[in-house]
Amino acid sequence: MAAQVRGDNIRFTIYDLASGPPTPAGVSTLLPDPAVRTAEYVIMLAPEARGKGLGTQATWLTLDYAFHITNLRMVWLKVLSPNRPAIRAYEKAGFRTVGALREAGYWLGQVCDEIVMDALATDFTSPSVITPLRPE
Repeated sequence: MAAQVRGDNIRFTIYDLASGPPTPAGVSTLLPDPAVRTAEYVIMLAPEARGKGLGTQATWLTLDYAFHITNLRMVWLKVLSPNRPAIRAYEKAGFRTVGALREAGYWLGQVCDEIVMDALATDFTSPSVITPLRPE
C-alpha cells in the first residue's frame, strides 16, 4: 500500500503483489474527525481483486496506520448486510458489528440494512508492521 494525504483524508493505493508486477487493485481511505480522534473507513477493490485476501490485508494495514501513526481511538464503517464476504474480511481485520441502520441501503435493487462496525485502538493488539518503519 502507498499512502496519500488529500486534505484531511488519508488514502492508500492497494497493490496486488501476488500476480506478477505490482498492479493497482483498489484504494482504502480514512476520513478522520480529529476533534474526537475517530475516522470512517472506506475501501474499494476492483472486481478482479476480490476473493484473494487483499481486502482483509489492506484493512488490517489501514487500521495499523490509523492506531499507530495517526493515534486514532476508533475507526468505523458501514457495509450492506448482504455483503457477507466484506463483513468477514472486516471481522478478520479487527472490526466488530455494533449495530444496524435498518432499511438504509439497496442490494441488487432490494432494500437492506447497513451494518455499522467499529474497531478500537485498545482492541488492536497485533504487533505493528508500520511503527518500525518510522524514521527516528
